[in-house]
Amino acid sequence: MDKPVPLTQRPQWQALAEHATAIAGTRLRDLFAADPARGQRLTAEGAGLYLDYSKQRVDEDTLRLLLELADACELSARTAAMFAGEHINRTEDRAVLHVALRMPKGERLEVDGVDVVAQVHEVLDRMAAFADRVRGGQWTGHSGRRIRNVISIGIGGSDLGPVMAYEALRDFSNRDMHFGFVSNVDGTDFSEAVRGLDPAETLFIVCSKTFTTLETLANAHAARTWCLDGLGGDASAVAKHFVAVSTNADGVRDFGIDTDNMFGFWDWVGGRYSMDSAIGLSTMIAIGPENFRDMLAGFHEMDEHFRDTPFERNLPVLMALVAIWNNDFLGADTVAVLPYAQYLKRFPAYLQQLTMESNGKSVTLDGRRVDYQTGPVYWGEPGTNGQHSFYQLIHQGTRLVPCDFIGFCEPLSPLREQHDLLMANLFAQGEALAFGKAADEVRAEGVADALVPHKTFEGNRPSSTILAQKLTPHALGALVALYEHSVFVQGVVWDIDSFDQWGVELGKVLAKQTASELAAARLPELRHDSSTNALIRRYREQRGTH
Repeated sequence: MDKPVPLTQRPQWQALAEHATAIAGTRLRDLFAADPARGQRLTAEGAGLYLDYSKQRVDEDTLRLLLELADACELSARTAAMFAGEHINRTEDRAVLHVALRMPKGERLEVDGVDVVAQVHEVLDRMAAFADRVRGGQWTGHSGRRIRNVISIGIGGSDLGPVMAYEALRDFSNRDMHFGFVSNVDGTDFSEAVRGLDPAETLFIVCSKTFTTLETLANAHAARTWCLDGLGGDASAVAKHFVAVSTNADGVRDFGIDTDNMFGFWDWVGGRYSMDSAIGLSTMIAIGPENFRDMLAGFHEMDEHFRDTPFERNLPVLMALVAIWNNDFLGADTVAVLPYAQYLKRFPAYLQQLTMESNGKSVTLDGRRVDYQTGPVYWGEPGTNGQHSFYQLIHQGTRLVPCDFIGFCEPLSPLREQHDLLMANLFAQGEALAFGKAADEVRAEGVADALVPHKTFEGNRPSSTILAQKLTPHALGALVALYEHSVFVQGVVWDIDSFDQWGVELGKVLAKQTASELAAARLPELRHDSSTNALIRRYREQRGTH
């Protein structure tokens, strides 16, 4: 078999590099002046989302060349392989089937001879029955009192998704219940989460596929101790106050959880793609099974849009190709995600894992070192808060920071006038970034010459805007799936495995060794580097152990 042509040696990549040089002096002002309909033309719609990418620094040739690159990288075939359940996660030899988590009941998708859709709905039905019992008060604690507090314990994808979804959909949640989340092994995270709560009214959901994750198990055991201390020490109480999202029945049983209350998922569900699996049990309890299914429907509608829509009108494909253009040809190292919706305050943090754990890779699928930039840094905060923080750098700093603005036409708050002001800011920021304010315009306002350079905005800063009607469960599902598939497309073009995460393993291994050295009664022989050895000794001295 012939070796694949390295990405930077492909004619399509080289054509884009030449094109980037050719249009380097072209500004967004020029592009809009030359095409009055640009703002309506460079848009796309799907699954209830509207994407305006007209303020990106692209022209018709840019888009054509990017689409040719996607074709050359066999994006269609790779997409079909994912939806068919082929083992596209090569380094772990696994299928990548988060799309199966939201397929409607009755559809079939066989992987290794098993209909995974049927398995998914068996778990969803069990989750729904459990959620209804908790919400309705039929599930009670050890003392017979109803559950009023739900604390989800997890880390990484087992935490970021549920936290983000709960915050995003808080308007749809059961306000008679309290929901909390614990992820950090720092004991203050757990202590603050349970402060003021009554163990008799508290349910813990322990989320760990293997039931061996160190941070999660440490917090789960802290929760077990806290719960039993408040309930008289009867170990049988654990079964009424703990459930598990896991596949390790023995570990769950040994902890004291009834395995009838264990909700599983599969090795073809990556942690950062799991918020719509059993990992979302806390979300389902918060918003109810019907709203959870509506969220799944939003995911599925975007899945179908991505699978079936021609690339030139395909939202995830367009977002991904523009991101590649900005990252690899315009030299933009980061992407700011700016939701103009306070309920989406945890969405940028959620995307950090989705994007950077997926595409933070430096070797290709066949193990060759890349000679181009892969995953950019994703970050952000809700508007309008960010405008009074880091937008200064985006507008007038020396770095190019492409932005994704996210907004909703209809507010969830009754304060409609404030929503108009919120959205006015979103639209104004995109306009200001694109077009800026020239020195002549500043002078025409009577500004003193000495201040003109300080009040000049060069503009030409790229952004996209994503609009939806309203922040509903359906809209959230579509929005998350949009970014999931955009990440996948970028990984296909960069020829990397977007679904493994070996980079997190080394630190875990070293931490186990170091933890034993910190806890040892006497200082063991240290064989780290001189810096780490000195830090361990200083820590032990400060703790009073030598």
